[in-house]
Amino acid sequence: MLVNSSARRAAMRKPKAPAANRARILRAAIAEFAARGYEGASMDAIAARTRTTRALINYYFGAKTSLYRAVLEHVYGEIREAEARLDLEHLPPREAIRRIVEFTFDYYLAHEYFVRIVVAENQARGRHLRRSRAMRSLNRPIIDRIARVLARGVAEGVFRPGLDPVEVHKAIAALGMFNVTNQYTFGAIFQRDMGARGDVARRRDTVADIVLSYLTHRPEEETRDVRSASS
Repeated sequence: MLVNSSARRAAMRKPKAPAANRARILRAAIAEFAARGYEGASMDAIAARTRTTRALINYYFGAKTSLYRAVLEHVYGEIREAEARLDLEHLPPREAIRRIVEFTFDYYLAHEYFVRIVVAENQARGRHLRRSRAMRSLNRPIIDRIARVLARGVAEGVFRPGLDPVEVHKAIAALGMFNVTNQYTFGAIFQRDMGARGDVARRRDTVADIVLSYLTHRPEEETRDVRSASS
């Protein structure tokens, strides 16, 4: 009884270095959730990774669901902060889009834990992400950033009108993630190095070319070409 009482009092004492403790726990939680997903992740394993206790984790983040939500907000916040430093306003529209594509491709490659957590949350049908009040506002800046580049491109006659920045963002994310999410299956089937192996620069350039082709291609021009060829 005395032992339990002592442990309870120790858990209730305010820990030292709260910012460092939170950061350490968050790093361990990111690694655990990236490796095992929400269902497979263990709070005991996160405590072991940080050489701390579940009581301390609960003190800072609450239960497993709250910690996982904090991880989601953190990893999405990281990529959004990195995108904010791209300085796109000083680039011509085509170069700005290419920079976004290249940055995204490289970011996924350098931060595979982000991709794994995104995949895990999709397997959970996005239920944890939907409960985050911060997530929509957190991810809005990339859409606004792309929208401004597209608007400049349309005004200069470089991009076709009517483009949806959300769809453009989706295409960039999908094409960039494939190199990470499908690196083992695609590589095994087609005997092609993927992920960080092989000709990364060429794969990145291909994705940028595909996106730019979509932004500059005008469907009505293709229709005229087909009609001309058949006449």
